[in-house]
Amino acid sequence: MVTFDHREPGTAPEAWTTFLDAVPTTPVDLDGIRSVVVLAPHPDDETLGAGGLIARASDAGVPVHVLLLTRGERSHPDSPTTTAPELAAVRDAEFTQALATLHAGATSSSVGIPDGGTREHRDEVVDALQRALDDAERPTLVVAPWRGDGHRDHRITGEVAEEVTAGAAGVSLLTYPIWAWHWDDPSASAQPWTRVRDLRLPDAVRARKRAALDAYASQIRPLSPAAGDEAIVDDRHAAHHLRSTEWFFEPEPTASRSRESFDAHYERKPEGWDFEGSWYERRKRAVTLAALPRERYRSALELGCATGVLTAALAERTDAVLGTDISAAPLAQAAVRAPGARFVQASLPAEWPSGRWDLVVMSEVGYYLSPADLDETIDRVLASLDDDGVLVACHWRHPDDEAVSSGDAVDARLAERWPRPALVRHVEPDFVLSVLPGPGVVSVARAEGLVR
Repeated sequence: MVTFDHREPGTAPEAWTTFLDAVPTTPVDLDGIRSVVVLAPHPDDETLGAGGLIARASDAGVPVHVLLLTRGERSHPDSPTTTAPELAAVRDAEFTQALATLHAGATSSSVGIPDGGTREHRDEVVDALQRALDDAERPTLVVAPWRGDGHRDHRITGEVAEEVTAGAAGVSLLTYPIWAWHWDDPSASAQPWTRVRDLRLPDAVRARKRAALDAYASQIRPLSPAAGDEAIVDDRHAAHHLRSTEWFFEPEPTASRSRESFDAHYERKPEGWDFEGSWYERRKRAVTLAALPRERYRSALELGCATGVLTAALAERTDAVLGTDISAAPLAQAAVRAPGARFVQASLPAEWPSGRWDLVVMSEVGYYLSPADLDETIDRVLASLDDDGVLVACHWRHPDDEAVSSGDAVDARLAERWPRPALVRHVEPDFVLSVLPGPGVVSVARAEGLVR
């Protein structure tokens, strides 16, 4: 964990100027973004880290919502003149004025957790961000502090932003540094410059950012001449943030769950997830099979077949079945359980089996894939599915510590990427199941001639 003292001079802004002039970067592009959600652990973080972006969004007609986590009441813990409640009220008013300066139509909500308490109130931050995203029009850009910034509130906020946005359909994330400019060394920087994005600020936008920062009198000027009332963001600190460019980092790419992780799971639990003994598993399997729109299929592909319990049931309704799994251990059991099926060890989507299918089953697999791998898997299914075929996707809706995303996120992404509406979508508290059709699929009644 980085430790620093904001009262120290810190790295000179001029040292960063030389460094930044040589950094290759990709511009931030707001084209196509329908809403922006900014997370600010304290009043003024939104202005320091993303004030120019908020102003640029305003000029582009993009709505912005700022989620303010604390009231910043502990910015001057040793003040002899101002109590924490008094300072909270002051910073509330400053925040309102600053945000209106940047974006007259911006909205905000205050989570109201104690300053310095994001770690203890992490669940509240998760819930607040999820509610903000539920209300935001997609595609949504989320902007949050960089998790390596060195301040605990910033770290937790950045971690939550990465957690909530990972795999969320129509949501992207950029993170901003605040204190890293102060403690980091450009000659051996700890910041992830290979994932940097920059946003150029026209003079008028830069002036609005400066005016918004001026609204935070309690932070940029001393509360009084007394010790303990010093400015938090003095002119030297402010210079880092009043450049003609704002800098953001893309999150580190999320990796799919590893083969080693699955191997370790099957070493601990050779039967996997109690597919035969659990009533939940047996009932879910029955619902999955009942959702198939045809009585029989020519060729089925099961992604993540595990120990082959569902594979054996599919084999009774399919001329040929191929089951794949990333781990070798369950496939030995699957071959015994479903002797008429074929099995192959494969890490999907890279090791995609050749062939065409009129039934593809993805049960409890999608949330172990990174967003990029999930998208590629969808593309692979679409490319290898017969016109009269269907993809059946079923996923657990509760938290899973090993998952990369969630069942709801996977189902939403499938619906977004699939070129046709779902033939079946079954949702209950424990799982969501969707049957996604090829272009030649019609309803069961129409296929049987019961309707025309």
